[in-house]
Amino acid sequence: MFIIDLHYIVPLEQLDAHMTEHVKYLQKYYKLNVFLASGRKVPRTGGIILALAPSREAVDEIIKEDPFYLHQLAEFRVTEFLTSQSHPELKKFLKGQH
Repeated sequence: MFIIDLHYIVPLEQLDAHMTEHVKYLQKYYKLNVFLASGRKVPRTGGIILALAPSREAVDEIIKEDPFYLHQLAEFRVTEFLTSQSHPELKKFLKGQH
């Protein structure tokens, strides 16, 4: 599992101009069962995406499709972690990921 940590590097007005595209990008990967959760940080300095992917390389390729990446609106940091415990409903998504 991966935590994708976005840090905004432009004013929010610039970011908001690409928000519709960003949401479409997120929806694509929710439909593919790659993204599990996402949202804004508080305060709004960036965002977090919780993702399932077969490798770090796969996550890096997915990030390259994000309009926030394409338009250089945010910096991206990826943390990989192994799930040792999870909510029972999450187990169906985690099968085949190890």
